[in-house]
Amino acid sequence: MAPGFAGADLFRMLGSFALVLALMAALLWALRRLQSRMNSQNAGRRLHIVESVSVGPRQKIALLRVGDREVMVGITASQITALAQWPEGAPPTTSSLQSELSQLSASLSANGDAHVA
Repeated sequence: MAPGFAGADLFRMLGSFALVLALMAALLWALRRLQSRMNSQNAGRRLHIVESVSVGPRQKIALLRVGDREVMVGITASQITALAQWPEGAPPTTSSLQSELSQLSASLSANGDAHVA
């Protein structure tokens, strides 16, 4: 017998390839449906994470939208602390952020804590 593929082998390989492509397409379709279902379930929630920034190995600062307010929180492994808040769409001024951070710094140094929140 000559080396190479026989007609039946080629047909079997192409059929297997088509089956794999069909399975991948079905999985993609199912994932899209699941994602749209999850997004529609989250539409009625009042709490949204707008943005978060990691400031250490187990520390981050997050901006949350709660109803019509935005709240900046410090998150560590053991606690969550509100750092500042303001009405939605009204970004804080630099002076208000500096005063909030100075108050936070003063409270942290008074407590002797070495972490962000």
